[in-house]
This record gives sequence, C-alpha cells and structure tokens, in this order.
Amino acid sequence: MYCGSCLRDNTLALALMKAGHDVLLIPTYTPTRTDERNVSQNRVFLGGINVFLQQNFGLFRRTPAFLDRLWDLSPVLRFTTRWGIRVDPAHLGRLTVSILRGADGFQRKEILKLTRFLAERVMPDVINLPNSLLISLATAIKAEMNVPVCCTLQGEEVFLDGLGEPYRSESMRRIREHADSVDAFIAVSDFGARKMARYLGIDPDRIRVAPLGIHFDGYEERTPADSQPFTIGYLARITPEKGLHTLCDAYRSLRARDGLPASRLWAAGYLAPEHKPYLAGIKSSLDSWGLSGHFQYHGELDRQQKLAFLKNLSVLSVPGPYDDPKGIFLLEAMAAGIPVVQPRRGAFTEIVETTGGGILVEPDNPEALAEGMMEMWRNPERRRELGMNGYRNVRVHYSAARMAEKVTEVYRALLREPAVGR
Repeated sequence: MYCGSCLRDNTLALALMKAGHDVLLIPTYTPTRTDERNVSQNRVFLGGINVFLQQNFGLFRRTPAFLDRLWDLSPVLRFTTRWGIRVDPAHLGRLTVSILRGADGFQRKEILKLTRFLAERVMPDVINLPNSLLISLATAIKAEMNVPVCCTLQGEEVFLDGLGEPYRSESMRRIREHADSVDAFIAVSDFGARKMARYLGIDPDRIRVAPLGIHFDGYEERTPADSQPFTIGYLARITPEKGLHTLCDAYRSLRARDGLPASRLWAAGYLAPEHKPYLAGIKSSLDSWGLSGHFQYHGELDRQQKLAFLKNLSVLSVPGPYDDPKGIFLLEAMAAGIPVVQPRRGAFTEIVETTGGGILVEPDNPEALAEGMMEMWRNPERRRELGMNGYRNVRVHYSAARMAEKVTEVYRALLREPAVGR
C-alpha cells in the first residue's frame, strides 16, 4: 500500500538530503513504498514476519539472529504481503500493546536489534520516530544512548480508536508513559497539534508544527480547457474513514438535480482485503440508483498514473467523517490545479483557507457536499480561479523544502545549533 505517513516521511528524508543533511530512513514492519524516489535503506527492522511470529509463538522469541534476518529480507516481506496488508485495528489489539510495551513486550529481541544498530553503527545526532505507535522505541533508545528523540504525530489516533477495549485504554496508557522519553513532538498541522495535545495529554508546548509538504515534479499547470465530462475525483485509501460512501451519496443527490450534463465519479487508492466488501457495497448502491455507469475505481496508482488521474478531474473531494490531521491528497490535487470541495473539519480547513484552493462545506452532510459540487459545475470561471489559487499557493506554503526547514528548526533547537550551517 502507499501509506500517507510513509509518503510524507520519504519526502521529508529526500528534502533533508537535498538540503545537505545526512539522513538514514529505516523501514519497519515492511519495506516502504513511495511514488517518488525511495531513499529508505534496504534493511527492515521489526520485520512484520518476525513481529507476528514472536507475538504468537514463544519459540521465535529465542531464535538466532541469522534466522530472523531471513524473515526480514525485503523480497521475503514483499512476497508475503503481495496480496495486501490487513490494517484493521480491531484485529491488532494484542500486537499493538506488545509493541508499546517495548523491551518488556514479545518483540524485545527486535527492538534491541534496532536500538543497538543505531547506537553502534549509526550514532545519529537526532532520531525521529514516525508516529506514537512506535513511541516505546524512545524509551529503549534512551537506555542505549544519549540522543534527542522526536516523535511525529500524523493521524494514528484513528487506529488507536479502532482497537477496542481493553487494548485502546492499555495502548493510551503506555503511550503516555513513554512520552517522557520524547524530547519533542512534531505535528503535521496546527489542528493536529491541538488535537493530539488533548488526546494524549501532552503539554502543548512540547509539540512543534511542521506542515506537510510535497515535491512538485511532474505537476503541470492546468490548461484553460476543463476536462469533459464533469469529473469528480477521490484519491485516498478505500475505507469508511475516508468517506467514499459520503461522496457517492452526494453524487446521487447531484444527479437528481435538473440541468446537470454528463458527469462521472472516479476513485483511486489502496483497497485493503478487509475493505473489499465496503467497495462492493458502494457499487451495489450505485447500481440500485441507476448510476453504475457513472463510477470507475482505478485501483492503486503509481506516480505517473496519479498525475494522469488528476489531470482528468474537474474537482476532488475526500469527505472523511473524522477530523483528519493530514490531507496529502488535497496538496496533490492543488499541485495539479484541481480545486477541492471538503468538509469544514480537521486540517482540511487550514489547508483550504491557507491556499484558497477550494470551498468548505458542512461536515457529514451529503446534500451540502452536492451543493458544493453544483457550485463548481455552474461556475467554470470560479472553478478555474480556485484551481489556480491552489496551484500557486500550495507551492508557497506546502513544499517539501519548507517542510524540511520546519523540521530542521526543531532538530537544531534540540541540539542547540545555530540556524545557519549544516
């Protein structure tokens, strides 16, 4: 799968490298996938096969390192996950708690491999964990070396809320315990910083904000001619938490209005095995509404496919029913000159208001979403104006270079380094 957090972290690492810093991007669980140049190292730590075996079979908690390395080989992990990765938190409660126990959990052996590799082979100036689900590494790292540890906060609360009890409460308790080992938290939006301060009980002064950023290679300025027919796009994981069903309800309402010419609804993004029935249900509903010929699912897209997909859209909407702290898909659409229609919630509000690249509507309201789409169709000039606002301003406020600068400021403050120089 193309994971939004992995995309963001790879983009950050690449931007830091371009700025002249030495960066080691270490994959955990599985090799990372990204739709731009992948700068992660080949070796995977906390490999998914070892993590699973050590969670479920005591024998594998004592196997020798050479056998563990076999299971951690990238080709083996890719082969194992080629049919998709199950990401439903309802089935991962025990494993999540075990990882958050750190060196006291079933994966102790794997965690010590990583921390000793960092202490003996890398000797970094600063370490940045990708999310709070791996925050137990901060405590383990501090036991091995005296080095500042940052932890990025980028939407893991959705996973935590889906764990179910008693695993959610236990996971939250352990995250808060390990928070003392973190020197600084980095949120990817102002909204995310405020939300996670409350959610995890972290002092807001410990959280810094480094807004998301993307590279703009391959994104071309939109030509005056709009795509025909009017095409509404969705680019995100196919899952209820991203709101494809809400967009389909809005499209049904849109098609029931008078005067709308030919239109279509396109969706693309990773489809996990457990969400195939969800997509099937959406298609069934569209069939029952007489709209089956209007919808097309394009699957998971690489970078070139994504650029081509965006080029054919009139507008993009991912109306998730929760307060999303990220929204990379908004930056990607705006980078291609595509205006967005989004619910006024989470980081969507600050991204749209900062860029002027779309309109905001009432959350959880398919009728309001349909009206926003109708406004875009009725007024092509307004649509193009919003598209150009997004195209220009996303490059000012949400570039990969700017993200790297903000993150570097956090690192320098921890290291007490001046703002200039390497």
